[in-house]
Amino acid sequence: MNIQTLLMTVISTSLIYSAPLIFTSIGGAFSEHSGIVNVGLEGMMVMGAFASVVFNLAMGNAFGAATPWVGLIVGGLIGMAFSLIHAVATINLRTDHIISGTVLNLMAPALAVYLTRLLFNGRGQTAIIQHPLATVNIPVLSKIPFIGPVLFSSTSPAAWVGIIVSVLSWWILSKTRFGLRLRSVGEHPEAADSVGISVYAYRYAGVLISGFLGGIGGAVMAQSITLNFSVTTIVGQGFMSLAAMIFGKWHPVGAMGAALFFGFAQSLAIVGKYIPVVRAMPDVIFTVAPYIITIIVLVAFIGNARMPAADGSTFIKSK
Repeated sequence: MNIQTLLMTVISTSLIYSAPLIFTSIGGAFSEHSGIVNVGLEGMMVMGAFASVVFNLAMGNAFGAATPWVGLIVGGLIGMAFSLIHAVATINLRTDHIISGTVLNLMAPALAVYLTRLLFNGRGQTAIIQHPLATVNIPVLSKIPFIGPVLFSSTSPAAWVGIIVSVLSWWILSKTRFGLRLRSVGEHPEAADSVGISVYAYRYAGVLISGFLGGIGGAVMAQSITLNFSVTTIVGQGFMSLAAMIFGKWHPVGAMGAALFFGFAQSLAIVGKYIPVVRAMPDVIFTVAPYIITIIVLVAFIGNARMPAADGSTFIKSK
């Protein structure tokens, strides 16, 4: 295998595994910039994955090639609806953010598998979808000598959309009135309230956006990697997204960069056998590597990174 083919294999596979993490980590950044800690990203991904696969199987013949893309929107909407539980619990009921997110993570797999058994004659997993998110050659760009085949041939379109979304999210959070107000309620909610900004409304917006993007992340995972839904479709990717968000210092583009790194770590189990230096290593090392890296990142960076000042705080509007 020549160097161009090796790079194309490594980068293409890394992008496929990065795509779910990119969307979900950006969603986490929106929630935490509004002041709501969101450890429930895993549960939102589960519900998004379940909804997208059910939609893909039921409506594949009607939507044809557009099915997986519409499935992403369906997964995002279900993830957003599921995140409403977290918003109500933390914003209105003033529940501890960690406890609420943990409940979502425990509830989602049980609920999704229960619904799967109801819809698929008692089976614990769905059939394989017939309209997956396939890899594509990006027109024009894939014709660029060397760079084109490496970066833009047989690549994940969802990953490139995620990269564009990360830049767009940075612009929204940094340059628009909505983004600046969202960040203000995550930094100093009392000051924001004193100038007439609705802290509750912006916190709801942050959590619902995180649910939408988390649901899309789960839908990407189900429709491009596992190709069906079962209890093992989402196994830790939500926590990796959370780590990517922290590693990226709550910045959408930083979170995207960290997600690409975690995607590469996940892809090692597949591409490791093509890399001369590491192919002699036992497969189990590549399997556990993403989870070990996640723990290392959380331990090493969570104490040094600066989160939004009011992240995790409870706001009570004064009369």
